[in-house]
Amino acid sequence: MALNQANLARLPANVAVPAYARGALVASIVHIGVGGFFRAHQAVYLDDLLALSGHEHAQWGYCGVGLLAHDAAMRDAMQAQDGLYTVVERSAAGDSARIIGSIGEYLYAPDEPQAVLEKLADPGTRIVALTITEGGYYVNQGTGEFDAGHADIVYELAHPEAPRCSFGYLAAALALRHQRGLAPFTIMSCDNLQNNGDVTRKMLLAFVALRDGELARWLAMHGSFPNSMVDRITPATTDEHRALVRERFGIVDAWPVVCEPFRQWVIEDEFPQGRPAWEKVGAQMTHDVLPYEKMKLRLLNASHQALCYIGMQLGYTFAHEAMGDPGIRRLVRRMMDDEVTPLLDTVEGIDLAQYKDTLIERFSNPAVRDQLARIGTEGSARIPKFVLPSVREALAQGGAIKLLAFTVACWFRYLEGHDEQGREMPLNDPYAARLRALALQGGADAAALLSLRELFGDLSDTPVFTQAVGEALASLYGLGARAALEQRVA
Repeated sequence: MALNQANLARLPANVAVPAYARGALVASIVHIGVGGFFRAHQAVYLDDLLALSGHEHAQWGYCGVGLLAHDAAMRDAMQAQDGLYTVVERSAAGDSARIIGSIGEYLYAPDEPQAVLEKLADPGTRIVALTITEGGYYVNQGTGEFDAGHADIVYELAHPEAPRCSFGYLAAALALRHQRGLAPFTIMSCDNLQNNGDVTRKMLLAFVALRDGELARWLAMHGSFPNSMVDRITPATTDEHRALVRERFGIVDAWPVVCEPFRQWVIEDEFPQGRPAWEKVGAQMTHDVLPYEKMKLRLLNASHQALCYIGMQLGYTFAHEAMGDPGIRRLVRRMMDDEVTPLLDTVEGIDLAQYKDTLIERFSNPAVRDQLARIGTEGSARIPKFVLPSVREALAQGGAIKLLAFTVACWFRYLEGHDEQGREMPLNDPYAARLRALALQGGADAAALLSLRELFGDLSDTPVFTQAVGEALASLYGLGARAALEQRVA
């Protein structure tokens, strides 16, 4: 059965559907970047909240915005299905499905840029949330400063009235609100960045200052950028997932989402224009997100980097396959225990040993079928954010970095493009061409890639680090992936 509002009441009884009046929702939250993770995480929390009794929650609904050419497929799916889609939670206990109804509108910016600007500038828009990937914040990874030379930014500064990227749309909409005497909307990053709100504030203000100094001063004075920590493993949607939803639950859904049962959201409570009561549906509101962020990024996200690149080189496709390899399992556990955990602060309400056990269990969940290629996307942003901070702290404290360095070396080897059997390893990275060229140029010599100061900063000149990465890369080329891995975890 086709998924749309008219067919909701006819769906199978084992599929939960929205019981609230979707037509009464006010789309007061604009979300830029409507991908699988947002639809499996933030949109689910709001759907849970809307399902609670009480009309006060109806003032919160989502308007999704797609900025990129490839978002046209999402637009088509969302419009055909009245904003509805299926979320399937998969675990060893079985699959459960529900229909999410919290997205009431969807706008596709390439076709209707003015409509997107007016929605952002509308007085009723109170929060603008972002899942634009780690690379969407234009951070020079080597310096931590704004990358004003990025091609997107060069274009935006030359064409302020015809924005294309998220920062361009935010700046143009904020300028309209300023002109109209409206307060700025709260800007909430939901991407995997430590201090994601602080990073958003710093980078957006740097961009706006290049465009309009007065606007930047207004935004600095009145804007709010709460930090948040998000967590839920969500594989990219495949035709296999579409078939699962169709055959198991009888629903024809162009873009379902499959995910693990676990989810977590910790949010800094700084919303001057108001916010949904997320705490009523399991989100944790706090005034200090940092310990939770640091724990998650350094343990979960860094471990994902550790398992995905070596996993692809050994011929695995999915995370659970890689975690079934004893060597990779030891790599992940020992890196967490020996090199990362000593750097972490105490996190209120969290037992770190139990948290790490849970991560191993989550990574090993065969039902989720999380693709290693997805986990390895945008390594040029993820390695600097998830792995290198632990390297820097460990070096400052005299700690071990052998497995962290091996993870970097595995990324370098992956950049060459083929595993040892000649199978292609897909490279999805904004710097793909440059990274591939340097990987091919350097081969077993890590010096070429380590020279990328915009990624490694001062680590490019740190002998302990460069030697550790260099030796690990040489072993990957000289001994092969299996022997190099066993040597490191012996």
